[in-house]
Amino acid sequence: MFSKRSRYFEVEQVAVTNGRGEVVTAVKLRPPASPAARPARVTQGDRLDVICDRRYGDGTRYWHVADANSELEAAALTAEPARTIQVPER
Repeated sequence: MFSKRSRYFEVEQVAVTNGRGEVVTAVKLRPPASPAARPARVTQGDRLDVICDRRYGDGTRYWHVADANSELEAAALTAEPARTIQVPER
C-alpha cells in the first residue's frame, strides 16, 4: 500500500469493511502523543505548517505534529480555534 520510502511503510495494516461493504486496507491508529510533546493552542487561521515553522523553523515537519495527535485527518487539528494540540519537542 505504501512505498518503501513512506514513513507508513512499516506501520501495521488491517483489512476492514467500509460503509459500502467494500473491503479496504487501512493503517492501525497512531499511538497517542509521547511525553516529549508540548501542548500548543490553535489560533484562528493556524495551519500545521505555520505552527511548525514557528516552533521548528521548518514548516515541512507538519507530519510530526499530525503523528503526535490522535486525529486521522491532519487538517482537523487546526479546524477549531482555541483547541490544544500536542507538538513534539525538536
